[in-house]
Formats: sequence, C-alpha cells, structure tokens
Amino acid sequence: MFTGFEKLVEERILAAQRNGDFKNLEGAGKPLSSEDMSRVPQELRLAYKILKNADCLPPEVELQKEIITTEKMLSSLKDEQQRYKVMKKLNFLIMKFNTLTNRSIRFEIPQRYEEALVSKMAADPDPEKECT
Repeated sequence: MFTGFEKLVEERILAAQRNGDFKNLEGAGKPLSSEDMSRVPQELRLAYKILKNADCLPPEVELQKEIITTEKMLSSLKDEQQRYKVMKKLNFLIMKFNTLTNRSIRFEIPQRYEEALVSKMAADPDPEKECT
C-alpha cells in the first residue's frame, strides 16, 4: 500500500518512463560502481556516504589532504626559517591527525623531524669536536 507521497513519486516515475526521459542516460546498461567501504567501520558507513554525497569530507580526510599539501610546500621551500615554520605546522597537523584517529601507535604517521636532524648532522660531520 502506497502512501500519498509514494504514490505521487511512482506516478511521476511512470510518466517519465512513458515520455522516454530515462533513455540514453549516462552509464545506462553498465553496472553501478560500488564503493569499497570495507575499511570504514559498519556504524560509520551511512554517515560517510551522506557526507560524500554532500561533498563534505570527514575531518581525518581533510587533515590528510592538508598534510599532503604542507609536505609538498615543505619540499619546495629553500629558506631555512620558512622550512622550520612549515615543518612545525606539519608536525602539529600530524599530531592532530594521530590524536583524531585514535588508533594504535604502530599505525600513526611519524612526525617529520628526522630530515632536519640528518641534514644538521651532515653539515657537521664530527660533532665530538665541540665536546672536547
């Protein structure tokens, strides 16, 4: 038994079919693309689908995009002070992402200070000279 609204919708669909409005639609006769949501917890799948349809991203995905953008910016900078500021921002974003995702420490994104340490140590090959 249809409600009033469902009956109206059904009538409009049937009228559109009779008028040929559904002919030559993009993707007609092709299988629907299924989204792989196997990594998304069951209770979040519907919410993620709604957000995707509304062109909104979950906070962790927005943070990942910002991290990638910041990493690209960091790789193009030559000025040491600017690199330091961007590296601090990058480390903050990574810390925020790791906190937001609340997952095992084994899966956290490492902060990006190793590069600075290696370059600093490469500039001074014998750090023991200053200690003696």
